[in-house]
Amino acid sequence: MKNLVLIIIGLIGIGLISSCNNANKAKVEVNLNDSISFYEKSLFGNEGMSKLDVEGALKLSNFYYQWALANKGDSLAPEYLLKSADIAMNMKKPVPAINAFNIILTDYPNHKNAPYALFLKAFVYEDILNNNDKARKFYQEFLIKYPDNEYADDVRISLKNLGKTPEELIREFENK
Repeated sequence: MKNLVLIIIGLIGIGLISSCNNANKAKVEVNLNDSISFYEKSLFGNEGMSKLDVEGALKLSNFYYQWALANKGDSLAPEYLLKSADIAMNMKKPVPAINAFNIILTDYPNHKNAPYALFLKAFVYEDILNNNDKARKFYQEFLIKYPDNEYADDVRISLKNLGKTPEELIREFENK
């Protein structure tokens, strides 16, 4: 009888802990949703905004990223990862951008934005990190995986001009 009481108390404890964990997960998800909504309105809802809120943009990027990780099966996850990466890329934060692109490419390889994620990943290596070897690798991977994609011509041009200075590009243009 004493063992039965202990088992019942243990089961009740497990049930309480489990419900608290579910409540905490729901609370985190609501907080992420609220945070995303707040920062989207704050950053993109003010037409009279004269100065970019860099800190707010980076927070929004992180909220998108965290939401996508917490909701991997959701159809919004790859969209939020792309938004997170786009903001990070434009704020010259290559590591978070590449991390988000990698998750899209690994976890959502058939998503409509996977080719764009690979293209932008190569671009980040080229433009922000100045790593032409890695950029070339990912541009070439793009052409192998998506030779007929709408960005394929842009990738070919990027490969052709990879490593050239703006002055070299201007001279080539003037010589045509």
